[in-house]
Amino acid sequence: MSERYEVLRRLRDDLEARLARYQTHQRRVLDKDSREQAGEVQNDEVVEALDREARDELAQVLHALARLDAGEGETCERCGGAIDPRRLMALPYTTRCLACADA
Repeated sequence: MSERYEVLRRLRDDLEARLARYQTHQRRVLDKDSREQAGEVQNDEVVEALDREARDELAQVLHALARLDAGEGETCERCGGAIDPRRLMALPYTTRCLACADA
């Protein structure tokens, strides 16, 4: 397997672990006084935002892994051209070349 594939697999595993922690946090029972609950509500909003961000990133990682499995991982899904290897190193789950990503 390629180094990029391994990076994506580790990233996927990390994101899945983070999502599990966020879900555990969101399921907990609030058994605190009202002042503590107010702080918890703010924390919940932050955790919900982190959860959404992790889910979005995980979707991108899974898409990139699927493209690698299909032999398309180094070509731009928009124009079909090659994705610069430096871009792939910097952003392993990218599926577009720089020109198409900026368009």
